[in-house]
Amino acid sequence: MNETEMSAPEASVIEVNGFPTRIWRSGSGPKLGFLAGFGGLPRWVPFLRHLARSHTVIVPSLPGFPGGDRGHTVLDSHLDWLLAVREILDRAGLEGADLIGSSVGASLAAEVAALWPTTVRRLVLIAPFGLFDEANPPTDPWAQRADAVPGLMCADPENWKALKAPPEGANSVEWPIEQVRANEAAARIFWPLGNTRLEKRLRLIKAATLLLWGEQDRVMPRAYAETFASGIAGPTTTRIVPGAGHLAELDQPAEVARQITEFLQAS
Repeated sequence: MNETEMSAPEASVIEVNGFPTRIWRSGSGPKLGFLAGFGGLPRWVPFLRHLARSHTVIVPSLPGFPGGDRGHTVLDSHLDWLLAVREILDRAGLEGADLIGSSVGASLAAEVAALWPTTVRRLVLIAPFGLFDEANPPTDPWAQRADAVPGLMCADPENWKALKAPPEGANSVEWPIEQVRANEAAARIFWPLGNTRLEKRLRLIKAATLLLWGEQDRVMPRAYAETFASGIAGPTTTRIVPGAGHLAELDQPAEVARQITEFLQAS
């Protein structure tokens, strides 16, 4: 059996607010959760395979994202979203575990760490949404032409295209519907302008935190990393990932996984 087969995830399903939510699990060792970034995770990616070499990697789908069915349709406020994510993490067995979030998932991970401190042991945030500075605004991904999105999300657009390419055997009708639904779900959390005023709650985060930012991030300005670092109460480390865009884990999976593993081992 090769490494890909050994690290392929087991899938289970929980129900949240009356809708099924997929939970992926792979590897062995300490539990490590991951909340995916913009577009969700329609497939298991190399970044997760790297992490599964040393951890039990648990990846819950967010409502409305791939694997999250239509759960976003009953979430009418930001509080609704946070309560749903809190329940998902608990039912996925991630209470008190280390938690990684990317992009939109990173914003939700930060919120959970702020509002329910015992839920998150250590925190990794990859270019989180949630802040807005009028003098240096983030790029609005929902205002872009479809052909511009791959280059906005990744330094190498082919990495985004590979994530979103229909796998062999995928339903040709359902697949594009699921991908559009993921964009809609993210918009329900963060539109307009991705501003949830998260900066007001950063001081409540006591967990040791690693901030990772792609050197070529075209969505979230790098200056926002400084806002997060100065606002979080717990010890914070910031690292810039060369050759990576907004979803650094897709552009540089081995390097991002290495940075995370070293942080977890040292803190």
